[in-house]
Amino acid sequence: MTAPEQPDRQRRRLRPIVITIAAVGAVLIAGVGTAAAGDRGWWGKKHRPRPAVSATPSPSPVGASSSPAQAAETSGSVAPAPATPTGSSAADTGATGIARPPANAGFDYQISQAYTPPTGVEIVSRDHSESPATGKYNICYVNGFQAQPEEASDWQANHDDLLLKQGGSYVVDGDWDEILLDISTSAKRAALTEIMGVWIDQCATKGFQAVEVDNLDSWTRSNDLLTQADAVAYAGLLVTRVHGAGLAIGQKNTVEIASIGRSQIGFDFAIAESCVQYEITDGVPECQGYIDAYGAYVILIEYDGSHFQQACSRYGETLSIVQRDRDVTAPGSSTYVFESC
Repeated sequence: MTAPEQPDRQRRRLRPIVITIAAVGAVLIAGVGTAAAGDRGWWGKKHRPRPAVSATPSPSPVGASSSPAQAAETSGSVAPAPATPTGSSAADTGATGIARPPANAGFDYQISQAYTPPTGVEIVSRDHSESPATGKYNICYVNGFQAQPEEASDWQANHDDLLLKQGGSYVVDGDWDEILLDISTSAKRAALTEIMGVWIDQCATKGFQAVEVDNLDSWTRSNDLLTQADAVAYAGLLVTRVHGAGLAIGQKNTVEIASIGRSQIGFDFAIAESCVQYEITDGVPECQGYIDAYGAYVILIEYDGSHFQQACSRYGETLSIVQRDRDVTAPGSSTYVFESC
């Protein structure tokens, strides 16, 4: 079983809108309604910009059963040795014996475009199509719960039974025109885990130390076809698969299951976007929910300067915190923002 290639593209998270599409050719929708990020609910209904479309296609994935070493042999290249991150230590190792990102360390979110990390950065998150940053702790981004628009035809041709449907129509995250993956049965969850294993092995082969799997909260956009229990069961399979590849795995958003993220599902750390914004605007203890579950092993990303300053004031002594621009652009862009505390 093979996984569709995941072209790079730029994304910006807005308010979730779920729609269904009857025609295969109508998956990519123009003019979908959106709302400002500040109007979103606090339940982790957010995932960050994806990379811009690259002129260089990603290498064809190897079979899901391949080991990292086999993947390197298949691609004709030698896998780089994993970088030793600055600041990593035995204290960063969780119960699995796999090193988590160092706590309270400089972090850069580079999922839109890879570039030389700024001075002081020890942790970098990049898309799985990219290579890790030398000498840093590298997190590999994978969209594990939804199919990106550029991949829709591949999913439909090869794994149509794994796409969520209602009355014969695809169920789509309207913000991103992404068809939701069908995680409603144990058989489908197992099949999807095998597909995601292709990208997970690629992350390990390239030398990443961890994985973040996006759209854990897709059940909230499923028209009640999926449940939190489905997401928890599937996430558990992904955790086992990632740990089997020798990598740590982070819970991406979805604070409503943070209390079991570490103890039951088995995530090693958390990446939380705009949690201070939600604490201030909605009056809910979103950041604290992650801290209660993961302690200091929480990475905060804020996209607004005032909320970033609040994050630094509240949590700067214990957590990894960064401000990025919403399109997570690279230096040289007129919108590029990087601040750390």
